[in-house]
Amino acid sequence: MTQVGEPADVLTGVVPFPAEAAAAYRAAGYWTGEPLGTILDRWVATDPDRVAVVAGPQRITYGQLDRRATEFAAGLQTLGLRAGDRAVVQLPNLPDLLVTLIAMFRVGVLPVLALPAHRRNEIGYLCAHSQARAYVVVDAAPRFDYRELAAQVRAEHPTIEHVIVAGDPGGFRSIDEVVALGAGRQVVPPEQPVPVAFFLLSGGTTGLPKLIPRTHDDYRYQLRETAAAMGFDQSGVYLAALPAAHNAALGCPGVLGALLAGGRVVLAASPSPDEVGPLIAAERVTLTTLMPSFLTLWADLADLFDTDLSGLTIEVGGARLSPEDALSAERALGATVSRWFGMAEGVLSFTRADDPDDVRLGTEGRPMSPADEMMIVSVDTDQPLPSGETGALLVRGPCTLRGYYDAADYNARSFTTDGFLRTGDLARFTPAGHLVIAGRIKDIVNRAGEKVPVEEVEGFLVRHPAVADVAVVALPDHALGERTCAVVVPRGPAPTLPDLRTFLAAHDLADYKFPDQIVIVDALPRTSLGKPDKVTLTTQLATSPR
Repeated sequence: MTQVGEPADVLTGVVPFPAEAAAAYRAAGYWTGEPLGTILDRWVATDPDRVAVVAGPQRITYGQLDRRATEFAAGLQTLGLRAGDRAVVQLPNLPDLLVTLIAMFRVGVLPVLALPAHRRNEIGYLCAHSQARAYVVVDAAPRFDYRELAAQVRAEHPTIEHVIVAGDPGGFRSIDEVVALGAGRQVVPPEQPVPVAFFLLSGGTTGLPKLIPRTHDDYRYQLRETAAAMGFDQSGVYLAALPAAHNAALGCPGVLGALLAGGRVVLAASPSPDEVGPLIAAERVTLTTLMPSFLTLWADLADLFDTDLSGLTIEVGGARLSPEDALSAERALGATVSRWFGMAEGVLSFTRADDPDDVRLGTEGRPMSPADEMMIVSVDTDQPLPSGETGALLVRGPCTLRGYYDAADYNARSFTTDGFLRTGDLARFTPAGHLVIAGRIKDIVNRAGEKVPVEEVEGFLVRHPAVADVAVVALPDHALGERTCAVVVPRGPAPTLPDLRTFLAAHDLADYKFPDQIVIVDALPRTSLGKPDKVTLTTQLATSPR
């Protein structure tokens, strides 16, 4: 079996794990040297006719998935893509997302996983920052043509040599064409294996997202360990209701972990109960992942699930979930809720099925790995706090990155000198050692699990001709968890909410970043340093009508 080694020169801009830590993780058996491109191998060898993926009427076996991924990998090499090249991948929950990832893992091309909601502002940045040579995209979605976006991005970013489209290529090259290029060709392994497998995106508090390098070693460990903790094996069925390009639905254990375990992946376009209800019943889904807002929706519409959900575990994370809502959802649905705290950066903490109810419903459980290190420190001094006190959460471990890609200044602020990641979260530990997330230090809005970077949105809104000053804050929202409120000091006639949303759309921002509410004020309250006093604003607005 090909081993993932350490090439003579680590990718420029990637911060490696310290040699001593890496050796310890290998010695403990957390890191095994197995590349992600081999996740299908066991099942292809022993049971190639086992169904791997269900997507609408398609039922794709492990053998079929492996063959298409192999041919696509060979096709990528025929196009001239090589190990270490980057490719921005923007695909919804389609089988070809899995094909693309597995193929790229095999040849060492590094996917940069964009989200379907991203538009020219975000995609252009990702292409430029990663120096991507390829852009893989779906043809179209309702009310949006990604091929037009691809044409704009390629015109603005000459490093993009190849646009590859799932579906009708519209003048570009289709995935089917690349597969045909690779048919009958051998995949040539990279001369030197690249430890980085792909890039996820940070939630981001300072404008556009940072790139998170995930390695073959750390991510394969995450897939194995989360599947084991959830009791997911070859009899399991995972429903990808959230975008599979998110870490949660990708690898916790998600679609990749389900394939590694020999289970079945069911792809859904959305978490809407009327769509997923029939899938859960027909495929006997055992595990899925939701944001709290969708869990509440499922509970409210429990009558739509005309099936026994007692065998279903729902991983819930990405935003705050009250113990009362978790219990109410379990009672309404008959399913089991597992609470999760996680970051694409690698840290995961979650509850297990055998935890007592007060732990399972009221905490974020315990870390995924015995080697995960979590500390609660003073926000101001970084000094450790006594157990039970709330402070800033710092983490370090075998899956947690040691630096964002090509972001030296940001890394200096985001990590301690001994390699702990500053998560930006406020947390505490219970007397029994279970994690409780108490809030956030970072300035973001956690809108239905999507992280809205306040500074980026403010930077665009202040350019609006009718906006003299603006502050964007998070307000509590029953459906979304938090909604985005733009507090605007107008210049002349006050703008309306549709005015602001249209303006942001014209600047190609993803629509989940658009404000949900606008409040017009004469002036923003200020701190003693002259900055907008968002604590005062939030307190004043939290009880105001929408």
